[in-house]
Amino acid sequence: MSAHQFEFRTIKGEALPLSEYEGKAVLVVNTASRCGLTPQYRELQGLWERYRARGLVVLGVPCNDFGAQEPGTEAEIISFCEVNYDVDFPMTVKHSVIGEGAHPFYKWIAEVAGEDALPKWNFHKYLIGPEGELVEVFGSRVPPDDAALVKQIEELLA
Repeated sequence: MSAHQFEFRTIKGEALPLSEYEGKAVLVVNTASRCGLTPQYRELQGLWERYRARGLVVLGVPCNDFGAQEPGTEAEIISFCEVNYDVDFPMTVKHSVIGEGAHPFYKWIAEVAGEDALPKWNFHKYLIGPEGELVEVFGSRVPPDDAALVKQIEELLA
């Protein structure tokens, strides 16, 4: 099993199979617009701009599971992200990332890395390798420009 077997829908409702990203590194992040960590959008956009030409995809997965901090519609979410953080990396429709209703990608994460690897809050990060393997898990408080995270990205893109 790999991450490439899963499919999301883009924030505009189109199919987004992760198999489209085969051969690339993907940073999957559950996001929220009304969180103290929301400014991480700026750093995520910075990673996207810096590394996308080399094969990094940043994928935002809006989520309302933690503190109801993503209550908006998809249109409101994308507008917020574009206006406040110039986000243009791919984003999905809003999904649950924990519990019975979690998106299958997150259930796979639990199978591969254990329940402790599941998000505990917004902006939890999963680095997926070119073959669809889970490479590393980074907690919410690890900023996207953290040296260890960037080192892992650069190693995958080398």
